Amino acid sequence: MNNKNIFSQKKKRSIRPNRILTLLVALTIVFGGVKVVSAATKFIQEQQAIKLEEKRKEEEAKALAEKKRKEEEEKKKYIVGCNNDAKKYSYDAKKVEEKLNSYDYSNNGEKVVFLTFDDGTSTTVTPEVLRILKENDVHATFFVTGQNIERGGDKAKELLKEELANGHAIANHSYSHDYKTLYPNKTLDLDAFKADFAKTDELLKDTLGKYFSTRVIRCPGGHMSWRGMDPLDAYLDENNMASIDWNALNKDAEGRRKNADELTQEAIKTSEGKEMVVLLMHDTYGKEETAKALPQIIKYFKDNGYEFKTLV
Repeated sequence: MNNKNIFSQKKKRSIRPNRILTLLVALTIVFGGVKVVSAATKFIQEQQAIKLEEKRKEEEAKALAEKKRKEEEEKKKYIVGCNNDAKKYSYDAKKVEEKLNSYDYSNNGEKVVFLTFDDGTSTTVTPEVLRILKENDVHATFFVTGQNIERGGDKAKELLKEELANGHAIANHSYSHDYKTLYPNKTLDLDAFKADFAKTDELLKDTLGKYFSTRVIRCPGGHMSWRGMDPLDAYLDENNMASIDWNALNKDAEGRRKNADELTQEAIKTSEGKEMVVLLMHDTYGKEETAKALPQIIKYFKDNGYEFKTLV
């Protein structure tokens, strides 16, 4: 074998390991690169997932805020007893109910009077009552009956809207005012009572809008007059409602007919010595003398330092 062949074989033997090393290096670079790329891809995917989750949470928060805003706007539409801008004239009826039930007519030295009118609206007396209240810048609570509203037709419904618009409170005094239906044998029939009052509630919504409601009622004849009233009390408590009687009256529905001066004197006499006065009057048909007496009744309470409030 000549030297040339020997050199060639040695060269081949020396090249082969180099090729293997190069291949190994190449494979290391390739597989290392795959790992690097894989790690980078995983990192990018994780960051994208984080951003997507942040975006989802942000959109969820926006949707929740928008839902809350709409709910708050919806709440503003609801009217309970009186217009929202007339709340400054109002008083919590539940507190008044507690005072009346305990015969405690003190009020920490502050005099307050609630002018209340039952059995309306009437197309004859109610307009005059509203005019006098407006002239004297005082507000009242109207305990309305459904039958009389229907009896007065569109005019009575317009008067009801006027009461609400002028800052007065509107409360439920039943639909029928029928003692035999509500209190057979002088004992409460709760189902009949609730059904009767519900008819007036629906009539009020039809007239004043679906957002109107009242939590204040007055039992025809007065809560004090009937037996078996505990179930009604429980029902009212469960629904945060108040039944309001009275602790003073002008006696426009008691005994013989009285003129305006006599009605005024009865209102004054029955209110004396009370810091909290819930005065019963009527604005139904035939109570024109009550409207005539109203300016003097208002004057008496103003002169004696009473603040006029509504029941809601």
